[in-house]
Amino acid sequence: MKAINLKTEYMTDPIGIDITCPRFSWTFNNGTKQTAYQIIAKDDKGKLLWDSEKVISSQMHLIKWGGCELTSGTCVEWTVTVWDEKNEPETSEHAHFEMGLLYRSDWKGSWITGNYDIKKKERYPVDCFRKSFELRDDAEVLKARAYMTACGVYEGQLNGEKIGDFVLAPGITDYRKRVQYQTVDITGQLVPGRNELTFMLADGWYRGSVGAWGMKNYYGSETKLLAQIEITYADGTSEIIATDDSFAWSDQGPIRFADNKDGEIYDARMEEIPEECWKRAKLTSHDVVPTASNNFPLIEQEKLTDPELIITPSGKKVLDFKQNIAGIVSFKVEAKAGQKIFLRFGELIRDGEFTQKNIQCVKKELITPLQQVEYICKEGVNAYKTRFAIFGFQYIEIETDVEFRPEDFTAIAVYSDFETTFRFDSSNVLLNKFVANTLWSLKNNSADLPTDCPTRERHGWTGDAQLFLNTATYMTNYAPFALKFENDLCDWQGEDGNFPQIAPEGGTDTYMRVMNGSVGWSDAGVLIPYRLWKKYGDREIIEKYYENMKSYAGYMISRTGKTKFIISEKTGLSRKDSKYIYNLGQHYGEWAEPEDVHAMSYKDFMTSRPEEATAYLHYVMKVMVEIAEELGKNEDIPLYREYRDGAKEAYQKLRRLPKYSLNTDRQARLVRPLYFDLLTEKNTGYAKKRLIKALKNYDWRVGTGFLSTPFILYVLSDIDPKYAYRLLENEKLPGWLCMPKAGATTIWEDWAGPNSDNGKGGGIASLNHYSKGAVCEWIFEKMCGIKVAGENSFEIAPIPGGSFTHAMTGYDSVYGTVACSWKKQVDGNYSYEVIVPPNTTAVIRLPGREAQTVEAGCYSF
Repeated sequence: MKAINLKTEYMTDPIGIDITCPRFSWTFNNGTKQTAYQIIAKDDKGKLLWDSEKVISSQMHLIKWGGCELTSGTCVEWTVTVWDEKNEPETSEHAHFEMGLLYRSDWKGSWITGNYDIKKKERYPVDCFRKSFELRDDAEVLKARAYMTACGVYEGQLNGEKIGDFVLAPGITDYRKRVQYQTVDITGQLVPGRNELTFMLADGWYRGSVGAWGMKNYYGSETKLLAQIEITYADGTSEIIATDDSFAWSDQGPIRFADNKDGEIYDARMEEIPEECWKRAKLTSHDVVPTASNNFPLIEQEKLTDPELIITPSGKKVLDFKQNIAGIVSFKVEAKAGQKIFLRFGELIRDGEFTQKNIQCVKKELITPLQQVEYICKEGVNAYKTRFAIFGFQYIEIETDVEFRPEDFTAIAVYSDFETTFRFDSSNVLLNKFVANTLWSLKNNSADLPTDCPTRERHGWTGDAQLFLNTATYMTNYAPFALKFENDLCDWQGEDGNFPQIAPEGGTDTYMRVMNGSVGWSDAGVLIPYRLWKKYGDREIIEKYYENMKSYAGYMISRTGKTKFIISEKTGLSRKDSKYIYNLGQHYGEWAEPEDVHAMSYKDFMTSRPEEATAYLHYVMKVMVEIAEELGKNEDIPLYREYRDGAKEAYQKLRRLPKYSLNTDRQARLVRPLYFDLLTEKNTGYAKKRLIKALKNYDWRVGTGFLSTPFILYVLSDIDPKYAYRLLENEKLPGWLCMPKAGATTIWEDWAGPNSDNGKGGGIASLNHYSKGAVCEWIFEKMCGIKVAGENSFEIAPIPGGSFTHAMTGYDSVYGTVACSWKKQVDGNYSYEVIVPPNTTAVIRLPGREAQTVEAGCYSF
């Protein structure tokens, strides 16, 4: 029984982490039960750092470091020996992790910047920095590391070879509070004698366009770089080459303009910078000590080749890559010096023509984002790849007099390097495509941050992130990525405990700040740690963020019972009955219901929405009770219970009023209280019947918006699975399957997708927006029946139905690969196949059968 998939803090062989007591996990691909384990950890010189000795335990997830205190730069190699139920041991292959720089004093260099005067309204070429250094010729290099960060985005090269495989480093944070750094093993890139170290530094999120309207200079107007090379020789000596004013600087490199959203201007004739164009770099400062991201790097992923060339009715040339992605482009062509290639990136062809209108905001002379590349050729072979921008696109419009072939161009997806952890298949090809499209939209909105779309806003919208999180944790090993986002939320959190609607806040329009605190959005600060704990069994997550969650709970409580504010709706409830009503502030509410269900207007931003707000007050307090009980925070529990129960009772009174009546065709107004269990027994029965009537009145199409779409199939399958399947299999607009039926390769923001009226300019018109894909959680958990029940345990409870003849999900959980499939037989009965991974158990609940608990193995029923 050999341990595989060895991970440190959810990652495979991470380098440059700053978690001083990391935790280890593994799984198995054979065997039955682990009865004991022993972890052996050594440094890179073979010195023993920790021997856990033989521990009698079946634990294989999140075993905490028990060795000596880890210091900056420590390289650790570890193995785990496992004993099975026969007491036979087997040792794993080696795994590794490496500490980064843990303290301010570890940083020996200085921040440097370009040697020019900055004018905020101007845009500047990409800064170039360089320094040469000599290796000692009397000692062998044992190891070398590069530690690098920036306010802006950077790319480093050593002897002409890129340092690391990441892009747009150091990623996005609120740079005023937290700056991430990267660590790279560069031992193999050093050469004897003279070495040339170079960096390019662009605006990135720090100084470049952010938010829907492309605000500039949001975090600062002076980009800056901090880096150091640490070289360790075999004789035990070491040396450091760090950024300082001995670095040379030039702004005469080939990238004349770079902006994350707007694109690049690249002049290939300027690739060799003349010596007279180099000056000294300028010293500067930044008060924030860089920290490790403890997250997956943002890297190049799938490469899409051989696009189709489309000639539009107007004669334009457009490349169709057949898949909507977030990424970059590369090309290689022969040209004459001075010839130009102009590229525009978009996700929509309308009336036969390429358009960017659905992704752009327009105001007077401002159009954003531009999503374009202007390339000026040199003589001969020209090879280009975007460095400091990222685009959402399926199509590239090309204007050039350079001869090219479609195959000269490659589209490259770019997203954070998490692993895909699921497989799904069913008898419905549209559902299969919908699930695949959801994964693509997840990837496309994961550029170091869970964004709403990779085109227009590119914001870390909290509502989208929290409602999609359970789906994301099925699809990928999401924990490090989600925890990085929780840190972004906590960086913003106010003294009053409020969490934001967007994090980091860069580019958030001033008029929108009143929406911070909106339920369903700001609740993400509580719901993300809670759901990660439930999925991964990681108690440390709720321990780490408990005070942040407690502060937000207090913020919600402080806003209840307020009835005399202009923004508060007049509910008709008495002051006494309003004590536990959340009726203050501005809330998005359900958001983006179909237009013929609830047409949005500016008034939607100007209401306190007591129905939605009170429902989420109850839900958050319910979650806080569970968290506080788990952590033993007994002093906090009575208050959470009071507001949990008080909000439920107040909600029931609210829904008895005509204005908030359950007698409604708005599906969300019925789904929400049913999912949150907010109603009396009598009204629960009524609401279920009224929901079915509402669905019939809407021709069994989806009528919910952002918040309730992930819940509706859960509610329907609780009433009767036939209703859930009827809604799921609907192919009409609005509905999940109408997207793949229309040829979509990603998930749409608006149910109408490319035909949305919002797509005529701004609005909710992205074609790459994962939120509606949150229904995949139900597909994996209910349709295919896979749920993590606790440590080393699962619940397998599939619900077959509809017109499906088969369905299957496999999930690479933190406890191993679990799978469940079902198939409809000729006689109308169902057969089931279940795989329970080694060292786990599962409770299997099949329709019409008694529940049974099984150990690891493959089972047929």
